[in-house]
Amino acid sequence: MTIEQIYNLAIKMGTESDLRGEGQVKKMLTHLKKQYEKMSVKQKKEFDKERLTNPYSDTRILVDPSASSGRAKKQIKKILTGIDMEVSELLLAKHLGNVDLVLAHHPRGIGLTGLDDVMKLQSDVLALYGVPINIAESLVHLRRGEVSRSISSANHNRVVDAAKLLKIGYMCMHTPADNCVADFLNKLIKKKKPEYVEELLDLLKTIPEYQQGMKIGAGPRLFAGKETNHCGKIALTEITGGTEGSSKIYEKMAQAGIGTVVAMHMSEKNRKEAEKAHINVVIAGHSASDSIGMNLILDELAKKKIEIIPCSGLIRVERYKKK
Repeated sequence: MTIEQIYNLAIKMGTESDLRGEGQVKKMLTHLKKQYEKMSVKQKKEFDKERLTNPYSDTRILVDPSASSGRAKKQIKKILTGIDMEVSELLLAKHLGNVDLVLAHHPRGIGLTGLDDVMKLQSDVLALYGVPINIAESLVHLRRGEVSRSISSANHNRVVDAAKLLKIGYMCMHTPADNCVADFLNKLIKKKKPEYVEELLDLLKTIPEYQQGMKIGAGPRLFAGKETNHCGKIALTEITGGTEGSSKIYEKMAQAGIGTVVAMHMSEKNRKEAEKAHINVVIAGHSASDSIGMNLILDELAKKKIEIIPCSGLIRVERYKKK
């Protein structure tokens, strides 16, 4: 597979796993294309055209050394991958030798600057759980502004520049992987139907990545509520959607009948607001949750005989049988 084929696979799997459904994702892209057609020449010139076909702007090919060489696209045989792949990991790839692609989960470069755009997913998912879409959109819009401003000062292209100098392929794969873990957990919870919070925690602890996370003190834990509480309606509103949502949303979630939120992580400010709204908060674990989503996609690459070298917090678990 080439880097481009890996990128296309990530988008495909992310779309298929999107909690909104493939149809809704395609409809969103169609709506964006109509908006683009109405733009002025100047606006079109400044517009990121990749967004017209890629619904997840935090997933990008950041460096492809063979793209401008005029040669045939390089076949990827060995990947160094992890949660955060920085300059140190690029140097590690160079030291290991024969690494064709460094694959990061968390976005960098233009993928990071597009993080706030994928947060639109949050309002749609909240609506699926019963929060009025106008309220969800309003609060998510405010939070998107906060996120956009908070990352504006970041040195976005630092790692990208290093990858170019080292002539190593570099790509980030964020929301598609998060969609995969959200879909994975959604199906499991619907199948097992945990009634109490302790049953939900026990269910999460049956998953290998969370078991490994527990061994290093980063597994599933309760942030708000009691283990003896009823779960009520369980919402996976903070597993995918870019980053943490608005602290003002929990009251609206409670009014929509949501009793328990499963999240990768949560700030103290948001935790307190969830507690005020009498919502149980189960934190599954950040890197462990990211690992599940990454693993589901990495398994498809491993099937193509691509060697996967995990590092930087990625808990590699294979869910397919090698022949």
